[in-house]
Amino acid sequence: QVQLVESGGGLVQAGNSLRLSCAASGRTLSRYVMAWFRQAPGKEREFVGRISRSVFVGVLSTYYADSVKGRFTISRDNAENTVYLQMNSLKPEDTAVYYCAAVDSFRGDRSYDYDYWGQGTQVTVSS
Repeated sequence: QVQLVESGGGLVQAGNSLRLSCAASGRTLSRYVMAWFRQAPGKEREFVGRISRSVFVGVLSTYYADSVKGRFTISRDNAENTVYLQMNSLKPEDTAVYYCAAVDSFRGDRSYDYDYWGQGTQVTVSS
C-alpha cells in the first residue's frame, strides 16, 4: 500500500498562487496514476486533474477539469516520490480541502475510482 500526505495549503488572496505537495511513503509513486480532488463545504468531492504513471520514460500525460484548465498544473518528481499541484490565478471558488489520490491503473475520474487518499489540505482564497 501507499500512504499519501498533502501539504502546502493556506490562505491566499485571489490572483495569487499556491503549490500543493503530495508525498508518498510505502510504495514508489511512479507506478500510480495520481489525481487531485477538492471538496468545498456542503459540496461533493470534485475531480481537479490527474497525471499518468511514469513507469516509462517520456510517456506522461495530464488531464484537467475545465474549471482549472490553464490555471492548474500537475507534475511529479519520482526522485522525491512526490506529486505537485501548482495553482495559479486562484479564485475564491477554488476554496476547498484538496486531496491527492492514487490508483494502480486508470479507471475513471470519479472519487471511487481511486484507492488511496491523503488526509487533505485546506486552501482558502480570499476576494
